[in-house]
Amino acid sequence: MELHKSIRPSAKLGALDMAKFDRAELDHLERRELQLTILSAVFVFVLAAGLAIFMYPLVFEHPEGNKWTLRVAYFGFCGLTLLFIGYLIDRQGMVRKLKQQLLEELERNIEISHQASVDVLQSMPDINHFWDRLTMEFRRAVATQKTLSLLLVKAKPATKAEAGGDETAAWGDAARALARKLRPTDSIYRLGTDLFGVVLPETDPDNAQRVALRLQESLQAVRAKFGGTYDINCHNYPEQVQSAHEMEDIVKSLLPDEMGWEVPVAQPTR
Repeated sequence: MELHKSIRPSAKLGALDMAKFDRAELDHLERRELQLTILSAVFVFVLAAGLAIFMYPLVFEHPEGNKWTLRVAYFGFCGLTLLFIGYLIDRQGMVRKLKQQLLEELERNIEISHQASVDVLQSMPDINHFWDRLTMEFRRAVATQKTLSLLLVKAKPATKAEAGGDETAAWGDAARALARKLRPTDSIYRLGTDLFGVVLPETDPDNAQRVALRLQESLQAVRAKFGGTYDINCHNYPEQVQSAHEMEDIVKSLLPDEMGWEVPVAQPTR
């Protein structure tokens, strides 16, 4: 299959694309944690200061026993209190720094995954290769009296609010998901921005429907991640389509009007 080798190295990046995170919510949680740290430090300082005030007369004005032992314990208590408050402040700074590093790493992973999706779409055979392959397979099917099926996958993206406007990543993940379920003899093409074509040589309508069902199952993760829907239509020669022009017209009807492709598929002579 023409796309399999080109997309396997980047397929693992889909797991990194957990990617949609609410930055405002993270900032809100960070402010809450900072407030909690400040409150903890103030609470410890107030308790320690109150205890130190109550201990002061016993240690310095009316010492009982060894006064130097009491004074060492007193200053040790004050020092430990200051060290603990310093620890709280240092911990807050360290946690904030770690969070920032994790967010930067996550953003890099998102960018890598997005670039992988762009590379997948750019490496896919386009509609010109599709017409050539369809012409060859159709003539072969006519000459050998075998079947030929064509699956057209029409994507309907979710709204910007649901998908985050990242349609390129959705198309790239969809292309990887589709290619993983195809046979080596099958081929997939990007016919338009939101249209994929899958050529299935020597495949009857029943088997084509089974392939379409597998493709729908493979797209479930993409739908859950980005939203939207994917409609898969099956067209088979000779049961459903009798000529190359019929199959050509079906494909052209799904293409945007501004795409003036020169279609090399010709009506075979019998």
